[in-house]
Amino acid sequence: MTITANWSYPTSIRFGAGRISEIAEACAVAGITKPLLITDKGLASMEITTRTLDHIEAAGLGRGMFSEVDPNPNDVNVADGLRAYREGGYDGVIAFGGGSGLDLAKVIALMAGQTRPLWDFEDVGDWWTRADADAIAPIVAVPTTAGTGSEVGRASLITNTEIHEKKIIFHPKMLPSVVICDAELTVGMPKFITAGTGLDAFAHCVEAFSSPHYHPMSQGIALEGMRLVKDYLPRAYADGTDLEARAHMMSAAIMGSTGFQKGLGAIHALSHPIGAVHHTHHGTTNAVCMPAVLQFNRPKIEGVINQAAAYLGISGGFDGFCAYVDDLNASMGIPKTLTELGVENPDIEALTVSALNDPSTGGNPVEMTVENTRALFREII
Repeated sequence: MTITANWSYPTSIRFGAGRISEIAEACAVAGITKPLLITDKGLASMEITTRTLDHIEAAGLGRGMFSEVDPNPNDVNVADGLRAYREGGYDGVIAFGGGSGLDLAKVIALMAGQTRPLWDFEDVGDWWTRADADAIAPIVAVPTTAGTGSEVGRASLITNTEIHEKKIIFHPKMLPSVVICDAELTVGMPKFITAGTGLDAFAHCVEAFSSPHYHPMSQGIALEGMRLVKDYLPRAYADGTDLEARAHMMSAAIMGSTGFQKGLGAIHALSHPIGAVHHTHHGTTNAVCMPAVLQFNRPKIEGVINQAAAYLGISGGFDGFCAYVDDLNASMGIPKTLTELGVENPDIEALTVSALNDPSTGGNPVEMTVENTRALFREII
């Protein structure tokens, strides 16, 4: 099977090794003549980034780049990026990198022509309608990891540095116009990033599949996304140059993000405040939280997880699935607790409040309360 394709679900996706060479054409399709490539600090000087800038410059589109993006992007990064975008006279963004670079770039595009403050567009009710849709800049997305799936999402996670909480910023036009998924760009990922991002994709699929909301298309996508992670994440982790495994993991990331239109749950509700306060890697934090949350939700999800286990070829139903998750985490060096992850002196009461305020709580199969959420945090500390 040739792992090269053109897709239009949920947006236009150019999938295949070497397709970063089409970046200028993708900008033209999106209507961008002077793009600002937005990426994180770690990627700024890497060969995959300079090669992409070379393609852009060779096409006469300039060489603009902004890379002051923290691992958990925040409102300060947004303000700095907006300043660079406006002062440079850019007319669109290339969101390049992992979740942090992609999320920030999408927010820069949203805010490029707005007059209202960022937090007016938090994902609450119909707040997105406050935005001037015509003032949102076009976006081309180029993921370099296989985890968040932000390249096919309509939202971004941005940390509010005043209250140390992650907020979801949402608008339908934050969905990139064109996505380039080139597995060659992911080859240089270190093992711990391969593991953390891959397990992020797995968490998205598991929570979407377990969500009580009705969305059968997402249900099916999430189930197949789990299979791709099961079959190909160990291969990508063992051999970073395995392009077939890398490509399938990029698909799994897209599927996880598409699938969680059905809902997320306690894994993310716990992970978001931990990341906002303690600056942990998001996907790795999800992996630490997953075993405890699976047990927490058992009364409501045992049946669907039995179905997932059967599809994935895991014996033992729910218990077998949980054992598989434990073994997968251990095989990739995932810490068993937040303390092992580097979280020091956590304020469990404050984390509990933040978790219950997180929109992901609404998709959890078991209702989250102060008491059981506090107990979950204590279990994973």
